Amino acid sequence: MFTRMLCVAVAIFATNVAVADVFQKGSLIEYNRQDVAGGKGTLYGQFAFKRDAALKDQAIKEIGWMTLQPGDSIGMHKHETNEDAYIIVSGEGTFKDNDGKEYAVKAGDVTIARKGQSHALTNTGKEPLVFLDVIAEQ
Repeated sequence: MFTRMLCVAVAIFATNVAVADVFQKGSLIEYNRQDVAGGKGTLYGQFAFKRDAALKDQAIKEIGWMTLQPGDSIGMHKHETNEDAYIIVSGEGTFKDNDGKEYAVKAGDVTIARKGQSHALTNTGKEPLVFLDVIAEQ
């Protein structure tokens, strides 16, 4: 009797547990864009999923590995309905915030453009600037 109750309890618990999403490197969606937001060069992207695939109740709308080659940039652009975080993995660059203030960024730095704010990013180093891009919306 106890074993049966335990099995029922485990089955009930298992149906109420959320399953995490795993997006392995080999399954990422390659999506490269030229001169993003008036920037210069190619923004190389590998995404777990893109905005059109996110469900309405999911806060993270897009997430991906991004790379800018030396001298390339993402131009100043505004986030009307979402927030955009860059997590710098390697390389060096310059992040420009909503007020036009520039910040040197490197591995370990995190930048966030909140809803209604603008931002830009330029690779000012001699190596590729690699960062995670996470776009979220409430």
